[in-house]
Amino acid sequence: MRFAFHASMPAPDHYLPLARAAEELGFDSFTFPDSICYPKESNAKYPYNDDGSRDFLDGVPFLEVFIAMAAVAAVTTKIRITTSVVKLPIRQPAIVAKQLSSLAVLSNNRIGLGVGLSPWPEDFEACQIPWEKRGQRMDEMIEIIRGLMKGDYFGYKGQIFEMEAIKLCPVPSQPVPILIGGHADAALKRAARIGDGWISAGTSLEELDAYLKKLHAFRAEFGRDKEPFEIQNMGASAYTPDGIKQLEDRGVDEVIVAFRDVYKKQPDSTLEEKLATMRWYADNVIAKSR
Repeated sequence: MRFAFHASMPAPDHYLPLARAAEELGFDSFTFPDSICYPKESNAKYPYNDDGSRDFLDGVPFLEVFIAMAAVAAVTTKIRITTSVVKLPIRQPAIVAKQLSSLAVLSNNRIGLGVGLSPWPEDFEACQIPWEKRGQRMDEMIEIIRGLMKGDYFGYKGQIFEMEAIKLCPVPSQPVPILIGGHADAALKRAARIGDGWISAGTSLEELDAYLKKLHAFRAEFGRDKEPFEIQNMGASAYTPDGIKQLEDRGVDEVIVAFRDVYKKQPDSTLEEKLATMRWYADNVIAKSR
């Protein structure tokens, strides 16, 4: 089992000491959430908490994810730096490919990209991107990003994007894995069809079993069930050695742990408190699960 630390949108000056501590304590990854803005008004419901409200995010600091990843890469040497997840379709694919290539080259191939669809139409409005066909947009973006990061001339013609052949330099010596987040059938199918892995969050073991059953069936349907595939999970089972064993038995490769529930408006703790909790987890879960 691998262990990823999710900093849960802390004070911005906490990120770098937390990243250094995560590497020293034996965490395998440091993962970032993503948010562009907080809309003043919206009729959309947030899909990842019980009541659909979003006010818990008002005033919560979100650093621009690719800049934050570069900062963490500069103060670490071993830990993988990932996203859980980037709102991919509100971005431009050639720019994302350039950002990822640069990050992977500078970090010695320590980058992973978790992607998903934003649940907020306002994100698309703010970035002047159509809300319609956002799933198709993300599919094409993944294809373009992968094509450009191979280092050869790459052109594209799809339903959304069309571009003449271009070449990026430099590109990483290894592909950047792209993992798909989400629990809807469309997300599971996308992960099975074009993803290098799948990210789940907030699931019980019973719910995880149901999702994995669908995911494995979709992978077989698309003829990809024999290919390498990474499964990440963020849930309550990740906080005990017994829970880690249960997740391992289900084929989970990496757990994502966070020590603050922003959905319940838990206040941010001090840096010293965060570091103490990380040390507890390293001694009582990581060390006892390896």
